[in-house]
Amino acid sequence: MKVREFEARSVFSQHGLPVPDGVLATSVGSVVEAAETFACEVVIKAQVLAGGRGKAGGVKLARTPGEAGEAAQEILQLTIAGEPVSSVLVAPAVDIVRELYLGIVVDRVSQKLLLMASGKGGVDIEEVAASDPDAIHRVEMAPDEGLPAWKARALAFRLGLEGGQIAQFVGIASGLTNAFVDVDASLAEVNPLVIDGEGDLWAIDAKLTIDENALYRQPEMRSVRQEADEDPAERRAREAGVSYIKLDGSIGCMVNGAGLAMATMDVIKNHGGEPANFLDVGGGAGVERIANAFDIILSDENVKAVLINIFGGITRADDVATGVIEARRSLPRDVPIVVRVAGTREAEAKVLLEQEGLRAEVSMDRAAARVVEAVS
Repeated sequence: MKVREFEARSVFSQHGLPVPDGVLATSVGSVVEAAETFACEVVIKAQVLAGGRGKAGGVKLARTPGEAGEAAQEILQLTIAGEPVSSVLVAPAVDIVRELYLGIVVDRVSQKLLLMASGKGGVDIEEVAASDPDAIHRVEMAPDEGLPAWKARALAFRLGLEGGQIAQFVGIASGLTNAFVDVDASLAEVNPLVIDGEGDLWAIDAKLTIDENALYRQPEMRSVRQEADEDPAERRAREAGVSYIKLDGSIGCMVNGAGLAMATMDVIKNHGGEPANFLDVGGGAGVERIANAFDIILSDENVKAVLINIFGGITRADDVATGVIEARRSLPRDVPIVVRVAGTREAEAKVLLEQEGLRAEVSMDRAAARVVEAVS
């Protein structure tokens, strides 16, 4: 779950990062009022979840309250990456001498946290990694141990920091690490982390993504979820207890089991097709859940066919087949459906499906080949 910048700034500030003061504003008048209060040059930043705000015109500097009002008028009329701008952050502008990058992600290979720092801040870290990978300095750390001060100091030296900047950087890197762990984040990023004209470090931007699987123990983070910012299909899936991620292909996938869902997408691609989604209906999928899954899949107009992959383990295959049959009778639109069924009571499931005109395959490879053929 992504959170807006002003919410991420609040989390970072609580963990000791030097975040400039800021005011969230939803109207031109409130932006002007904030600029008058700060009585200095300010930056107005669109509060959307999408990246690339600056390139889209969503970040502007203003020297006077009047200029701030004009900038806010323009920004509040924007739509960035499909998201209308309904609020902006107003903050004092910082005299930027140098821009750095600092971020933390989960490294699934080492099963540790990965702290990354670079002297090339202000641009996407992916661009730096592609053009100059040696410019990114990495530190692995165990989440239950935190960031050792000596590792943070070593990073500061590699970034060319000196004097009091080293102590500031150690505090910032440690605070970011603590914030990451405390809110169960999957990404925490300051880009740019800047050095001002006085030689001090400031976190003038904040990006934070929370692991949705941990929201049950993060009530404060759960409360900032913006349902309007979610993809409607993903929101429906969450409410229905279905795991769903939209992709760019044309073959809808409905599978019972996360691992099987991943394998299903792989075999579709092996046959030259492109999956339109990851969807795991989970165990004990009854008629209502399967009907919801069908609706979610077919709400994507790119879906031209659906592959249903049933493995009867704890959940009996014939129970899932019954759910598929019932749900199919009220589909929002008609598309080719291919079913693969195997496992507990697969013979009974095949009989039920074929009585409804749904040819059932036992081979996942053969089922994938058929569904790819159906959209060719």
